[in-house]
Amino acid sequence: MTMTTQDRINGVDALRGFALLGILLVNIMAFASAFYGLELPDPSFDTGLDRAVHFAVALFFEMKFYLLFSFLFGYSFTLQMRSAEKAGDAFVPRLLRRQAGLWLIGLTHAVLLFHGDILTTYAVLGIALMMLRTRSDASLWRLARLLVISTALAWFALGVAAVLEPPVLERYAIIAAAAATEAAFRGDWQSIIGQHLTELSSVWVILGLLQAPSALAMFLVGLIAGRRQILSRPQENRALFRWLVRLGLFVGLPGAVIYAYTSVQMADSPQAITGLAVGLLTAPFLTGAYVGAMMLFLDSAAGRWLRNLLAPAGRTALSNYLLQSLICALIFHGYGFGLIGHISPLETVSMALVVYAAQLVLSRWWLQRFAYGPLEWLLRLITIWRVPQWRNLASADRR
Repeated sequence: MTMTTQDRINGVDALRGFALLGILLVNIMAFASAFYGLELPDPSFDTGLDRAVHFAVALFFEMKFYLLFSFLFGYSFTLQMRSAEKAGDAFVPRLLRRQAGLWLIGLTHAVLLFHGDILTTYAVLGIALMMLRTRSDASLWRLARLLVISTALAWFALGVAAVLEPPVLERYAIIAAAAATEAAFRGDWQSIIGQHLTELSSVWVILGLLQAPSALAMFLVGLIAGRRQILSRPQENRALFRWLVRLGLFVGLPGAVIYAYTSVQMADSPQAITGLAVGLLTAPFLTGAYVGAMMLFLDSAAGRWLRNLLAPAGRTALSNYLLQSLICALIFHGYGFGLIGHISPLETVSMALVVYAAQLVLSRWWLQRFAYGPLEWLLRLITIWRVPQWRNLASADRR
């Protein structure tokens, strides 16, 4: 099968569109329950089915899909460099404007909609990636491995310390705090924003010690892949993609099982921290398997329909990411129905699938009429510092 340049671009966009599904499935669980991420399960939804749904989300999606987005961010970094070179623009000022715009969008997202925002982290880490862009592939690869291994070891050491001297689990305090969080999120806009600001004060620590090092590692891997145009040459890299799938099955999946079991079945135990460490160490392998499997399938004749289905959502990933948060806020917060704490995990996942399916349809419809997603257009304006094309020229010609 011979792929055109547009097919290759659609393949990368389709992978980004696929990543949106995993991000939504994880984030909507955080919207749905104030107990998400705490040491105790939600007492209102703690049946075998509820735990099975949480286990499935933890196994296949948690800690894998933000890594996939991070990998694609690093990959797209090389596309940004080529775009700046083609336009004759100085790359560093252009990138700094882009990262500043991304940070402002992320900050707005974090304050108004979702304290678990990743865009502000990406904006800061993008500056680090810019500073590292001239290093050799070998140097970048060593740094990526160091970031993943050192982060996992640090959390493993913390877990061992907790096992040797278990902290006192204050169940009533945790339940009371979750109840207060639910009440705040069911309140008016001032209450909701106040709760976001409160939680941001602790989220920054988790981002800095957990997500940021792993995200930067995947930035670096994506930068290496972008330099070698690996995703743009799927037929030349089929052996690599198969190897990634095997590595994910034999290393990433067992590690994900350990992480999912400890985080769901042993959430109130210090062993959950050691399980987290195992997850940090092995999640990149399962993420790599997702990349390999998707690229192999998308490069096949049977995968063409999926590539065409996912690519528009991937091209508008920033807009779709914030739209997901907006929809979730309207469902679970006082901005809308205030259903936090009232929807079961299975119903929550079902809602996510419906939202994602609607986004696939909406993204295709939008790009038939417009050249960019709304936030992609805004970010491009900030990046190139001139007004980009808005209407889709092909659509305008048809009119």
